[in-house]
Amino acid sequence: MSDKLFVFDTTLRDGEQVPGCQLNTVEKIEVAKALEELGVDIIEAGFPISSPGDFKSVVEISKAVKNPTICALTRAVEKDIDVAADALKYAKKGRIHTGIGTSFYHIKYKLNSNEDEIVERAIAAVKYAKKYVEDVEFYAEDAGRTENAYLARVVEAVIKAGATVINIPDTTGYCFPHEFGEKIKYLMDNVSNVDKAIISTHCHNDLGMATSNTLSGVLNGARQVEVTINGIGERAGNTSLEEVVMAIRSRKNIGIDTSHINTRNIYKTSRLVSSLMNMPVQPNKAIVGRNAFAHSSGIHQDGVLKNRENYEIIDPVEVGISESSIDLTARSGRAALKHRLQILGFTFEPEQLNKIYEAFLELADKKKSINDEDLQVLVGSKHLGKKNAIVLKHLQVLSGASIIPMATVSLEIKGESFTATEHGNGPVDAAYKAIKKLVMHKIRLEEFLVQAITKGSDDLGKVHVQIENQGRIYYGFSGNTDIITASVEAFIDAINKIV
Repeated sequence: MSDKLFVFDTTLRDGEQVPGCQLNTVEKIEVAKALEELGVDIIEAGFPISSPGDFKSVVEISKAVKNPTICALTRAVEKDIDVAADALKYAKKGRIHTGIGTSFYHIKYKLNSNEDEIVERAIAAVKYAKKYVEDVEFYAEDAGRTENAYLARVVEAVIKAGATVINIPDTTGYCFPHEFGEKIKYLMDNVSNVDKAIISTHCHNDLGMATSNTLSGVLNGARQVEVTINGIGERAGNTSLEEVVMAIRSRKNIGIDTSHINTRNIYKTSRLVSSLMNMPVQPNKAIVGRNAFAHSSGIHQDGVLKNRENYEIIDPVEVGISESSIDLTARSGRAALKHRLQILGFTFEPEQLNKIYEAFLELADKKKSINDEDLQVLVGSKHLGKKNAIVLKHLQVLSGASIIPMATVSLEIKGESFTATEHGNGPVDAAYKAIKKLVMHKIRLEEFLVQAITKGSDDLGKVHVQIENQGRIYYGFSGNTDIITASVEAFIDAINKIV
């Protein structure tokens, strides 16, 4: 039987301590509801005594969500606890999270106290909170740098006083994974009443080891993890919810149950938090970064196309991402190019594919990545030697500030040459009118998009058009350093698909 891992999300409390990322009450409720849908067990909604806004947020979140326990943070101070209890009065399930520093640094320099007095204050705070709620969590701040024997003494005392959860924070992110795991194991082995409470981890990422330390704690007996979406938080951040949950989910043999977390909501929750807090997710962020399931190396792309598990230990669908990304760059091979072309509906003989691949590499050296529209341009008739029904033979435009734009277009249509001249509100409009006059199809231009491929005034311009004919949509693409020529070629490319 697997042990359930309780997921305590502190995005709205510790996560929100990032400078410039504060949320208003409405935004906090939106995040809280997303966390409820994600399936987290506990939402730490705020530090009520710290500000009227935090107090109001805890009240309103308590009203807005019903399944998770709503937790409010306090210091080991009676006034803090009174205010927290008041803020939690609407919570279906409320928890007061109180505590005090236990490390040498905190006792001597922050609290100007001694070990015995800290134990007494810890006991008093837990007992006082217990008058308001049954569920009391105690945090031993800076436990990561607290001597294990003294930490065990504090933990045993607060459990005896009524604490139901004991939070062991690596507040400064100081511990190595083996040290933090040994600390949790020491408590499991040396606190006589440890079975009467849940041991929790709360790790910071100052040295980049928050997730590792958290997992080490879980493997040594912790059954609650305190985490944030995207790993946001003070200084270098907190432990990332998505990393811990998916790491455990990928190792089914360790006997830890996270099945209550709806992992398919991870990506959208990540994007919600990123958007509301105006905190972009770094591209190489594990699980939710833009590149987390992206492959650009030819060797990796070939391996993933043959079997996803060659280079992916998590199915992106499981975290709410539709599929892996095969990014086409100068490092991509023929297998990736062929795969993407097939998705776009193109199948080529090896000789044709080789010709396209050569053109692809030439373009990829100019661009950082190649998108689908670039590929549409590459597979045009100039690279395939394909004979289209309609071919542009001549184009001349007249345009300027004081004259009416005019275009003369000569087309070869099924082997015969035709020419037309038209006026328009610009050179492209004039050319399009001339083409429509020659092909005699009822065509409506639905979309016209111009983009630059390279940089500078000699850019290679890329044109995408979308036309409608008899209720059907057709697409055309072209690229040329002359943007008007590219526009005309793209229009003719679309019309050729009608023909």
